[in-house]
Amino acid sequence: MSSTIWIAAAIASSATPLKAKECWRVVQGRLSGAGAKLTDSLDEQRALENAIDQSERDLADVPEECRHLDVPLSKPFRAVPYRSSSRFRRTGATNGVFYCSESIETAVAEAAFFRLLFFADGPAAAWPINPIEHTAFAAEVAVAKAVDLTEPPLAHDRALWTHRTDYTACLDLADAAREAGIEAIRYESVRDPQARANIAVLSCHAFGSRNVTARETWHLHLDANGVRAFGESSTALHFGRDTFAADPRVASMRWDR
Repeated sequence: MSSTIWIAAAIASSATPLKAKECWRVVQGRLSGAGAKLTDSLDEQRALENAIDQSERDLADVPEECRHLDVPLSKPFRAVPYRSSSRFRRTGATNGVFYCSESIETAVAEAAFFRLLFFADGPAAAWPINPIEHTAFAAEVAVAKAVDLTEPPLAHDRALWTHRTDYTACLDLADAAREAGIEAIRYESVRDPQARANIAVLSCHAFGSRNVTARETWHLHLDANGVRAFGESSTALHFGRDTFAADPRVASMRWDR
């Protein structure tokens, strides 16, 4: 039996509802200190951010079925050419995916990894002097049909779903999942040291609310020792040099710069 046929059969037999849960995503802060410099109060800064969000909504190529969502939720579904494949989205003009995590700590770990990957790709770049501001926001996700790669039968091929650089099997699975009407894929995070779960949202109809349900500011400080992350609620996380060493792209990075 070919892998494609096996995946389709496994999806058909393992699709289950995903009960409503809060899912976190971390993005680099767009305004950072700029918004504060242009406004005189927090309310004015929020109004400015909302105006920019609305401007983006007007200009973005957002699919019709996603236009009821706030910009942070709809933006990953924009019909724009995708530069390189991610775990469940192929390069090119492909269907969007909203990636999020079941815990804010996992979402921060994902963001920390991709910040480091940026510097791994640019060995001549100096470490930033100041922490990089990020926004963590939550959304409610609930779907009638989802697949869980951490549970049998799909969990039997964990090595395929957790490969750090080869997304071929995951992309094939995402294609089969869409054909089967699956709206979300629950999978293990390979960035989180505790291997907690991520969710790949495949449909704009998966959100229980059109609005972001929570929002926090985080600062990521990168240097030769790794990444230190600080949240609004005095939460602090540290990802040392060895945290992401299983990924060859980070393992070979020049830390002293």
